[in-house]
Amino acid sequence: MFTFLLVVQAIIAAALVTVILMQRSEGGGLTTGGSPSGLMSARGAADFLTRATSVLAALFVLMSITLAVLAATRGGTNVDTSLERTAPVSQSAPQPQADGAALSGAEAAAAAAAANQTAPADNGVPLAR
Repeated sequence: MFTFLLVVQAIIAAALVTVILMQRSEGGGLTTGGSPSGLMSARGAADFLTRATSVLAALFVLMSITLAVLAATRGGTNVDTSLERTAPVSQSAPQPQADGAALSGAEAAAAAAAANQTAPADNGVPLAR
């Protein structure tokens, strides 16, 4: 059902573009030739193309809303996670001991230096050569 409505939406969009491009910028679309009265006169063509544009635009908006509602309420859709990346695990600084003993100055400096030395993340992109 969704695919069918999507195809109908594409047909409506193509027809709307065609009807818009057939009109002259002054509003006198399809004025070349034709009888002075009837549908394809200058005034009749302008009225027809104006009405067709209005109808197709209304159908396009209604179909867009319908497709949006159907897409939102459609169940069973899965998101492709094949390109999902995982964040690299970072090293954290060692926590002070639970008994309240403070680290000496040398131990604290060593712990800070160890925390700052993290390996660069390998994102799988080869280097340019």
